[in-house]
Amino acid sequence: MQPYIRVRRVYEDPAPQDGARVLVDRIWPRGLRKDAARLDEWARDVAPSTVLRTWYGHDPAKFGEFRRRYAAELAGDVPHAALGRLRALAAAGPVTLLTATRDIDHSQAAVLAQILWHGAGGPAPQDQEDPAGNPQPGTGERERAAELAGEPGEGGDAACWAHLVCPECGAVISGGHRPGCTSGPAAPGAR
Repeated sequence: MQPYIRVRRVYEDPAPQDGARVLVDRIWPRGLRKDAARLDEWARDVAPSTVLRTWYGHDPAKFGEFRRRYAAELAGDVPHAALGRLRALAAAGPVTLLTATRDIDHSQAAVLAQILWHGAGGPAPQDQEDPAGNPQPGTGERERAAELAGEPGEGGDAACWAHLVCPECGAVISGGHRPGCTSGPAAPGAR
């Protein structure tokens, strides 16, 4: 069964359908008391690095490249372990990824939700919401990724980015799989 993953702003009031509420920002949101956030977890280790976050600056024109670089960062050892924890949460029930970012469609939380969603195996069921909470008809995963990137029906990076991360080992596939992964060969020089 496909996991139910949503993306919301951390400043919004919790909803009953949120399930596990996980903050995926590296920095604590401004003006929000920790007790008011009502979080189940703060997954700092899956947030983009400070260098990547600063370079991106939430500029929608840079989103395609940000998405590619962020997927590559998630292949590191520490983010990989945290990504595994999020996968386990998603397998257990609904998960809401929270961010302070105003434009959630162009945020790391949306990228992370797509990676978790597609890593669970295949397209979304009919009439399920996408990670940003928008109704999503039962389209193929390539078409859905292109639509989310604002490029419906076109190939290239926007249609393929969700396939960069191996769902089994979490590695960026172009760099090779992690040792022990049965999906493909290990990365050159991998431990």
